[in-house]
Amino acid sequence: MSVVGTRVVRKEDPKFLTTGGVYSADLRDERLAGAAHVTFVRSSVAHAKIVSIDTSAAKTAPGVIGVYQLADLGLAVTHMPPPIPMLPGAMARPILADTKVRFVGEPIVAIVAETIGQAVDAAEMVIIDYDALPAVVNVEKAADGAHLFEEHGSNMAIDLNFGSDDTMFADCEVVVSGRVVNNRVAAASLEGRSAAAVWHQDRLIYWISTQGAQAVHGALAGLLGIDASQIRVIAPDVGGGFGAKIGPSPEDVIVAALAKSTGRAIRWTETRSENMMNMVHGRGQVHQIKIGGSKDGTVKAYSLDVIQDAGAYALLGAFLPFMTRMMAAGVYAIPKVQCNAKSFVTNTTPVAAYRGAGRPEATAAIERAMDMFAAEIGMDPVDVRRKNLIGAFDTPHTTPVGTAYDTGAYEKSLDLALVAADYPALRAEQARRRAAGGTKAMGIGVSVYVEVTAGPMAGEEWGKVVVNPDGSATVYTGTSPHGQGHATSWSMLAADKLGISMDRIDVIHGDTDLVPKGVGTFGSRSLQVGGSAILKAADTLIQRARTIAAELLEANVDDVVLDVERGAFHVNGSPTVAKSWVEVSAAAADTGGLEAAEDFQASSPTFPFGAHVVVTEVDTETGHVRIERVITCDDSGILVNPNVVEGQRHGGIAQGIGQALLEEIRYDEEGNPVTSNFADYGIISMAELPSFELTTLETPTPINPMGAKGIGESGAIGSTPAVQSSVIDALAHLGVRHIDIPMTAEKVWRSLAAV
Repeated sequence: MSVVGTRVVRKEDPKFLTTGGVYSADLRDERLAGAAHVTFVRSSVAHAKIVSIDTSAAKTAPGVIGVYQLADLGLAVTHMPPPIPMLPGAMARPILADTKVRFVGEPIVAIVAETIGQAVDAAEMVIIDYDALPAVVNVEKAADGAHLFEEHGSNMAIDLNFGSDDTMFADCEVVVSGRVVNNRVAAASLEGRSAAAVWHQDRLIYWISTQGAQAVHGALAGLLGIDASQIRVIAPDVGGGFGAKIGPSPEDVIVAALAKSTGRAIRWTETRSENMMNMVHGRGQVHQIKIGGSKDGTVKAYSLDVIQDAGAYALLGAFLPFMTRMMAAGVYAIPKVQCNAKSFVTNTTPVAAYRGAGRPEATAAIERAMDMFAAEIGMDPVDVRRKNLIGAFDTPHTTPVGTAYDTGAYEKSLDLALVAADYPALRAEQARRRAAGGTKAMGIGVSVYVEVTAGPMAGEEWGKVVVNPDGSATVYTGTSPHGQGHATSWSMLAADKLGISMDRIDVIHGDTDLVPKGVGTFGSRSLQVGGSAILKAADTLIQRARTIAAELLEANVDDVVLDVERGAFHVNGSPTVAKSWVEVSAAAADTGGLEAAEDFQASSPTFPFGAHVVVTEVDTETGHVRIERVITCDDSGILVNPNVVEGQRHGGIAQGIGQALLEEIRYDEEGNPVTSNFADYGIISMAELPSFELTTLETPTPINPMGAKGIGESGAIGSTPAVQSSVIDALAHLGVRHIDIPMTAEKVWRSLAAV
């Protein structure tokens, strides 16, 4: 019986629910015995030239093994290479700041000591003399601010100008425009950055909390200037990544360099404040939106101009508007769509990928625009959306910005969500409550979204399947899970192919000695490309096994079949005489065993979609927002394991609501972070959330053999604009037209006070 498509309990959970995970900071490997600890002296100012660094007192402090500046590290290169070739090399990030600092918290000096306490004490003895420069904090003013990189001559990191049509709104009866902020947020993963390194038998053994061990492996080889064969990277259990752990940070690289320099095992685990101030942030866009059409609700034109805050260096964040543009049209059949963007560096923590990475920003913009247009013409926002949705399609649909969606049924997803919510009853209840008066306003918000998964540079993965002598199997995957349930899903796929029970299948990942190839886990790519690689490898292995079984059965290979119900090979039509996996594996022992490895390359990305309905209650006296109901329909193609999918949906929805209501990284005018811990930075919790009401829709894609699309980011894409829509809807009758996210109680209260 096939297990794919059924609700299989996750294999990973018993460990995490009983003994707990083993994270980088928890490692008790004998090779790390007596490890020294590293900490960093970080910039206390946002923008300044470094005049001098006095480390003399720190060098003689108790327990100190070494004090290192950039020139002391012995690196092959001194800067992290740009993640995208088109980003300016002049804006690359130094591994340690040596001539200039560009954000508060930027590491300048590394201190190695016997204990972490001694390292921290010594760090306080380092004296740095700065020549302060004006801080550029507001990205909308960055073009005219002090240059972070004088040699570049501008604060613009990238200009994505695809041209403009000044006449695109000429035939529109109604045109609405506005400025919308997509707030900067922190990944705030359960586990912050953590790494450990030791040189053992002339090789660097390196443990790191990462979303892709192979990417770290390649980066370390280049930065350290050593042969890749000298490096082994291991990812233990990883407590969340959300995009911020896709590649190594400068501190991660330094841990590896110090292990070589000191000849000691080195460990580093950042504090929560270090994490909030220094781990890459996400989002950080300002949108100028303009939408026009007819009074009957037909949208004819939409433009989106994006200003991206890249932070202090041109990392992946500077390129995120490309992904925003890719999804700018959303789910709507708008004839004219244009999107241009500019990314600027500022004296703030660098920005990189964060759950959705550019796609949630696109959805938030177009959904806000649809609500603004509906309000302007006095039409129900659901009716405006329905009128403009792209019709159902199962062959590629290309949008005006050139993005080719694979399959879609957007109106169906909206209908399923509205039926589950009983939308007419909600509107009737809202009308009743408004007529009755009172201080608790009810809001109903809707969003319809489409996103791209396994997008550019994410469509390839490697996998290997081995059948062991005892008839069990081992699956090796280039994906790197940190909560996604890969051990369960990959076991399900292999079990269905091989006829070996799931409990006899192990999944290996995150060790570059065992898994030499791989891309990692990000961009909702893992199942559709990583899972497909496993299926392809299993098919190749089965073909080899059939050849061996045919010899054992003295039959023609074309006549031999694998009976997956029994996990045995027999001649077609003669099931009584069969050869088990144990027998076939034994016969293959002399020729290297029974295994197969394959690469899978997707021909194009996939485009999952869905609709969210959110009901809120807003206290008009205090501005407090309470989420009453969350109803979603999230399509991700064919479901391999509904339990895993629902877990990803729950996490994404919660994260998207958090951005809408609470989360925001903020700086003062001098570039000092004012949200440097969880006392200042709000994280959504169960206390603020209702039980989610999930509706299922499966629209298969032809892009991979499973018909599966990504699901890891969908919840965070649909929920944020639905919450924003709901809160503004709750207050629309009082004259509130717009509130930027996060819609904190204070911000809502001030919006009410201003009308």
